[in-house]
Amino acid sequence: MIGYMYILKCCDGTYYTGSTINVEHRLWQHQNGEGANYTKSRLPVELVYCEEYPRIDEAFYREKQVQGWSRKKKEALIEGFFEKLPALSKNYTQFGNPSLRQAQGTDDISSKKACRLLSLSKQPTNDSNNNRYKYKDSRCLIL
Repeated sequence: MIGYMYILKCCDGTYYTGSTINVEHRLWQHQNGEGANYTKSRLPVELVYCEEYPRIDEAFYREKQVQGWSRKKKEALIEGFFEKLPALSKNYTQFGNPSLRQAQGTDDISSKKACRLLSLSKQPTNDSNNNRYKYKDSRCLIL
């Protein structure tokens, strides 16, 4: 069963990361206070990022991975700055300054896993529930 990892932006500017088998239905649940406790008190929420996986367990694994990321790293993912993700993963004490590593050509992106990245754009509809989204496929790399 296809699974999705998604990121919501809450009204207070925080991010919520989740996974589901039906993005539209899950977004409706969040918007109507039936989603996670975290989002209930931070309505309305906005879907800002979504990835599709062949199986829900892969989406769940990715959700847990992204939940552990810093705000800056999540924003780089949302904005499509995939080249910034490795530097935002590093412990500067252990690995030094990322800009210095890039200048020296020592930044290595060795293990990558492909997924479908779904860009979202609001699709106008005539019904009262205007939560329809159109998905545009892109390729992304999971580092």
